[in-house]
Amino acid sequence: MTVSIDALEVADPPDAWDRAGFTVDSDAVCRVGGVRIHLIGGVSGTGIVGWSLRGVPPHEPLDDLDGIPTTRSDAGPAATATHTNGVTSIDHVVLLSPDLNRTVESLRALGVHRRRERDGELGGHPIRQIFFRLGEVILEVVGSPGTPGDGPSSLWGITYTVADIDATAAFLGDRTAPVKDAVQPGRRITTLRHHDFGMSVRTALISPPILSA
Repeated sequence: MTVSIDALEVADPPDAWDRAGFTVDSDAVCRVGGVRIHLIGGVSGTGIVGWSLRGVPPHEPLDDLDGIPTTRSDAGPAATATHTNGVTSIDHVVLLSPDLNRTVESLRALGVHRRRERDGELGGHPIRQIFFRLGEVILEVVGSPGTPGDGPSSLWGITYTVADIDATAAFLGDRTAPVKDAVQPGRRITTLRHHDFGMSVRTALISPPILSA
């Protein structure tokens, strides 16, 4: 069985996400594509504080994945909700790693293998991006290709696919950055000024992928 993301645990209040145009159920769950986002308030830190994965091999112990609190799930995919901001699914989740080899090995132990990688720069420093597939969601692992560091990995941010990037930018107004071309050919992207809504998760919004004929 393929390992996939069942849920993300986010230390934000539900009303912050509601203000940003997300539909939040009465149980404080935001359903995006087949993924549940549990909005648990600010009692457990900030940002994405944990996740649950389905399809994990039964012989593998699972309390954390490279320092990220992780639980096992047998739940099926969520029934997607309609969001007034135009979000349709999660394109990718970004994981920051202080030790890329350690993180890659932690994923490999669950049967999750790298699809591709890319080297680049951020703030004048070299970075390496390694991409994995967790069901419908891409996991982008980012870290330094040089000397490994200590400490746990963390789930840093979410990029959502939207049906119409211009309509989403118009809906959110000046609380998004100007829409620009994405790294992915044919796609366009903007970032949400998430703090303006009281959200703690770094958030980007991207147009749908261009499907090949």
